[in-house]
Amino acid sequence: MFQTYKHVHFVGIGGIGMSALAKWFLHEGVSVSGSDVHLSPITHDLEVRGARIYSGHANTNLVGDVDFLIYSPAVPDTNLERVAARERGIPEQTNFEVLGELSKSFSTIVVSGTNGKSTTTAMLGLILEAAGYDPTVLVGSLVPGFKEGNFRHGGGRFFVVEGCEYRANMLHFVPEMIVLTNIEEDHLDFYRGLSHIQETFQTFVDKLKGQGMVVVNADDAGSAVLKVNRPVTYGSNWSNTTYAFSERKTAMGSQTVQTNVGVLELQIPGVFNVYNALAAMSAAMELGVPFETCRRVLKDFRGIWRRFERVGVYHGADIISDYGHHPSAVKQTIEAAREFFPSRRIVLCYQPHQHDRTKKLFAEFVETLPLADHLILAEIYDVAGRNEQHDGSSRDLVEAINRPNTTYASDLADAESQLRDLVQPGDVVLVMGAGDIDEVARRLS
Repeated sequence: MFQTYKHVHFVGIGGIGMSALAKWFLHEGVSVSGSDVHLSPITHDLEVRGARIYSGHANTNLVGDVDFLIYSPAVPDTNLERVAARERGIPEQTNFEVLGELSKSFSTIVVSGTNGKSTTTAMLGLILEAAGYDPTVLVGSLVPGFKEGNFRHGGGRFFVVEGCEYRANMLHFVPEMIVLTNIEEDHLDFYRGLSHIQETFQTFVDKLKGQGMVVVNADDAGSAVLKVNRPVTYGSNWSNTTYAFSERKTAMGSQTVQTNVGVLELQIPGVFNVYNALAAMSAAMELGVPFETCRRVLKDFRGIWRRFERVGVYHGADIISDYGHHPSAVKQTIEAAREFFPSRRIVLCYQPHQHDRTKKLFAEFVETLPLADHLILAEIYDVAGRNEQHDGSSRDLVEAINRPNTTYASDLADAESQLRDLVQPGDVVLVMGAGDIDEVARRLS
């Protein structure tokens, strides 16, 4: 339906999800323009592919032939470009609303949950590609196996896409299959608590009306309350799980996993990535993909952008960038680093993401962050478009953790300076957070 538009303008086009959607329109022969306050390699890539990019927001960015506007949910209705669109009678929708409409034209597989969405989506997309299904894939990260990074344009019937749970955005989709990674407390500026999150996921599952398929993590307590008709399950219990794993061995930067359908070899660390791989494999095999295809793709999978991404070396230390911003993700990443790099010092430079999350999960962060040997806490990242009180600081976490090897960094420059002074040969440096802390990792390496 959207191919009828001649020129689509994106407000906030530099976002990882927005840019992927923009690439879909470019492939459909629609003119694309967009604006963002932060120009980046992502916006440059779009320019190379034919999009017109504007730095900053202004009503003059809407040139005469724009006939549809797509905006990030973080963009308020007072934005100059959105105001200009309404004045000119140009229809506007969020990217999730557009994706929801697109999902009606495909056999859509939505990967949703608190953690692991991007990795699982990438794995599943690559498996279906290798199986000859020619899927269209939108990922909230950059996938080395896809020429366009966060997007793959396919001619087949399958559409593999992440379903973000923030503001219940996954409810826009009309899926035939849901792959559910896990459910934990998060986005508490929108949700009232865990039960509210679970109720929303139940609503999402109920959209299938018993006709589709739900692939669910049988080991996840947060998902256990969901009422699912004939679920496909994955986990560690061999007696009542569709796809199960047991023995897991790690050696020389890889892990070997025994499952009830065969042996998987992964080049990425952590038990959480075993669950991601099992989720992708379970979905693919239910769609008719042979285990051998899954095994081969997963063995070759080397990870994605900002997901335990080894970006380089500084003074003999490995620099790893990771998007993790929930306490459980931080814990799992530190454990994975210790598993893959035994006997090496773990230095964590962490930037909390969003004041509200930091405040409401404060106790969990205080418990988890000290698992690293040395901790640098950068100031909390302010998230655009979130109406929240800025009544806390990373200093509060430093004071609550209260140990000598934990320090506060007022900004990215301070964090980088501390790392340059601290890092020693043989260290493993985890640079973590969903904000702009990744810049520190890139500059170090």
